[in-house]
This record gives sequence, C-alpha cells and structure tokens, in this order.
Amino acid sequence: MTLLDCCPNAADRVARLRRLYERRATDEVFAFMKTPLRAMEDFARRHPGGPCAYPAPEERARFWRRLLAEQARVDDDRVPAAYLTELDQGLYGGLVGAPVHFMANPDWGWISSMVHPILREWDEFDALHFDPDGEWAKRYREILRVHVAAASGRYGLSHFILIDSLNFVFELVGATRTYLALDENPRRVRQAVDFAFDLNTWVQDRFFEAAPLFAGGTCSNTAGWLPGRVVSESVDPFHMTSAETFCRWGVEPVERILARYDGGITHIHGNGRHLLDAVCRLRGLRAVAFADDKGAVRAFDERHELRRRTGDMPLILSAPWPDFIAALRARSLAGGCLYVVGDVPDADSAHRAMEEVRRYRCG
Repeated sequence: MTLLDCCPNAADRVARLRRLYERRATDEVFAFMKTPLRAMEDFARRHPGGPCAYPAPEERARFWRRLLAEQARVDDDRVPAAYLTELDQGLYGGLVGAPVHFMANPDWGWISSMVHPILREWDEFDALHFDPDGEWAKRYREILRVHVAAASGRYGLSHFILIDSLNFVFELVGATRTYLALDENPRRVRQAVDFAFDLNTWVQDRFFEAAPLFAGGTCSNTAGWLPGRVVSESVDPFHMTSAETFCRWGVEPVERILARYDGGITHIHGNGRHLLDAVCRLRGLRAVAFADDKGAVRAFDERHELRRRTGDMPLILSAPWPDFIAALRARSLAGGCLYVVGDVPDADSAHRAMEEVRRYRCG
C-alpha cells in the first residue's frame, strides 16, 4: 500500500527516502517542514506541562488523526505517522510490574511515560518477572489495536524507542548505580542486559505483528520512513561515558538487536558527539539523528564537520527556518541529510522551499 488519506503522494516521498537510507543520495537534501498547527495549540491548552493521568488510547488516536490531517497541507518529505508517545520508557518498566508515571509535554503534543528505579538491591533482580498477560502487556496490545484501527488507510504508525542495554539497567537501579555496577557488579549488569534484550524483542515483535509495514518499510517520527522492519535505538546512557566504555558495554547489545530486525536508527545528544565515530561503525545502523541541547553547539552549525566524520551515513539535523533558508540559498547545505526545519511560517513558505530542496544538488 502506498496510498494514504493524509499523504496522497506517499509513493514519491517513499522513493526519495529510500534513496537517502540506501545511501544513494549523498548529493541530495531532504526536509521536514514544521508549520504552526491548530491541533498542537489545542493540545497545549488542554494539557499544561507536567504529571498527568494515563491517557485513553482513543483520545490519543483522535489527537493524531486531527494533527496529521492538518499537517497534510504541507508537501514535504514526511510520511505521516502517529508516534505512540505513551509507549515510552515507562512501558518497559511497566511490563515487569513497576508503577508507570505519565508526563504531558505541550511543546511536542506528547504524553510520555517513565518509572522510578525498580530494584532496591541487586539481589531482587532474581525475582524480576515479565508476564505477557500482565496489566501492561494487555494495555500495550490494546493501545496497538486502537491506533492500528485509527490509522488504517489514513497514516502510518511510527516505531518507538527501545529501552535495552544500559537504558533498561537505568530503569532497574537508576543511572548512578548503573555506572558503579559496570565495575563493581558486571555480572549483574550483563544479566540485566540479556533480560532487556528478550523484553525489547517481545515488545518490538508485537508492534510489527500489529502494525503492517507501509510500502515494505517502517514509518518513523524521526526518519520519516525506512525500508524493512527498522527499530529505534538509544545510546543515551553512554553520553556520560567514554567512547571506550561504549565500545566495551554498548556495541554488542546494540548490534545484537539491530541484527534481529532490518537495522535501526539512533540519536545523539549534544553531550554525546564524542561517540559519533564509534556509533557510525555499528553494524546495521541506518541513520543518526542529532538532538540539540542547551549549552551545546547546534549540529546544524557543525554539519560539514559531522558529514566529514560520518562518511555516507544518513544524518538527521534540526534547523530553524531562517538559518535553513539562508544555507539553502547559499548552497551551503551538507548532502545526504534530512533537515527538520522548525518555525516555518506557513504551508506556502514550506512549499516554495521544498521546490528548491528537491532540485538541490551538492557540489
């Protein structure tokens, strides 16, 4: 299927993104244009930032249906897809019995989830248990059922984040105790990482069973669309470690789960760019997205250096509208990149820019 009510030219967008993620578009550029949306404004009025209750799946489906229908006025490189934000970090802890807490983010239209550290002592790990018929496993299947039905023929469903490797250990004992355990209790860390692999593959297998591939690929809130069954990985815990520690503790779990599927994408925050060379060597990695954080140099401002360091790896960079347009017209964009352009004034401005984006060639 390559027809969607929210994206009548989805086949053209998929063809462009396929070239990017198959590394056949190193001289081209791609863009998502973020314009003001009434659905986001209404969400912000109803959901001030902060803790909130578990969101009803039907309510979240209505939000995405409205948002993506409105966003359909913008003809960019995006394949419209709902991102199931409530299935965030809290899902994985909830599956092993932890209380799940929810947080509304009015800037993104998200209601996301988290858990407090689950174990008081490492000895409690031996009793850790995942029940595929437990409360959160049932909720997960119901969330998927509701969103798959709502999306059918209208838009796609995005993959969502893995919480494996040290991300899951964080959920068990918190960040500080995780870092200490790498030296003090490595056996327990390895047991937890193996447990996380099985838990994460169960979660992702259920997703791919429920949500059909679109045009033979996976929709992605970060990357748009990628060919095959592609997962979304996080190396965030290693941002606070050396690259050597990442190579010792992070590479094997990531490569193992990427090999279980058709590869994956990951993101790097401003304090994690020292990991970039090691991350780009990961077998099965399809793209790297950069998050800009307070106090860090924007990835967009370092785009040519990042392009030099990463070879032909597809990159995803954020850029404010004025800076992106200036670079587009100065022909100073780096190729093989998807630019997420914020603060676009309106759909007409986005369309004029996209005409230039599609013609753009580096060199």
